[in-house]
Amino acid sequence: MESKILEKINAAKKILIITHVNPDGDTLGSAVSLKEFIKDRADILIQTKKEVGIPYSYKFLEGLKDAKFLDTVKDEYDLLIAVDVASVDRIVDFAREIFDKSNNKINIDHHKTNNNYGNLNLVKGGYSSTGEVLYDFYQALNIKINKKMAEALYAAILTDTGCFKYENVTPDTFIAASCLAKTGINTSNIAKECYDKKPKSMVTFQANVVSNAKFVMDDRVCYAIITDDLMKKYKVSNEHTEGIAETLRSINSVDISIVLKENKEKNSTKVSLRSKTIDLTQITERFFGGGHKMAAGCTIKKPASVAIELILDEIYKCLK
Repeated sequence: MESKILEKINAAKKILIITHVNPDGDTLGSAVSLKEFIKDRADILIQTKKEVGIPYSYKFLEGLKDAKFLDTVKDEYDLLIAVDVASVDRIVDFAREIFDKSNNKINIDHHKTNNNYGNLNLVKGGYSSTGEVLYDFYQALNIKINKKMAEALYAAILTDTGCFKYENVTPDTFIAASCLAKTGINTSNIAKECYDKKPKSMVTFQANVVSNAKFVMDDRVCYAIITDDLMKKYKVSNEHTEGIAETLRSINSVDISIVLKENKEKNSTKVSLRSKTIDLTQITERFFGGGHKMAAGCTIKKPASVAIELILDEIYKCLK
């Protein structure tokens, strides 16, 4: 599969690398490494409007400075590569139109719920991150990983493993990280950029959300609801909600944490779940979502007050 993907990349004149909505370090780092490998024939698409811009934690990745956005991208590519996009539903608006009508689509991912929606699919469900999948891709093809590629891949692996503490970490993950570090990248600085530059508005906003979280099922389940009004009050965006579910899961009595982000305009709720012991995909798949065993999500086309009851009903069945 790796050689077939390389053939497609080499044959293409103009390539669009697509990151998923609400981009994180894995999708962005993976995209930057690919762009650095492909060079000027490739563009990165961040699925937000240009005014929203690049998530603050990842602006240090140099390859993002010329990224395209949903309101600036054009339909001019003969090859599309989706990286860390668990399902085609995570490609939206005009980007989805471009993707659907293309005959050349490559899907590179590590989510076990990925249904191989590309023409070519490099999906390894047991891997820690798409960054690790791409590391193996380069290794299999004897492609030299330069410092810019290594920095991006290290950021991808670091963030999708929670600094190497999640259950998705294997000995091979550490080997990949070690080899990337040997290129001379500043691993300490990458960690600081990803984790130690939170704006005041984000910290105070998250403190409010966490302090108002609700506990049910003998404190084994904890949930927090984020409203549009609360985000406007603190002047924050979607990227500032990252990490709340992990904070709630870290409470010693909590087995499952849930963060619900309501979108009143679309009458829908984005649900993020984290667990210590329960396979969450058995819950999110019932709502056409996906993810990993201990970290999964879905979107429910209901208000948050209804969505939480639906989710709690499914969780109760699992905890009985």
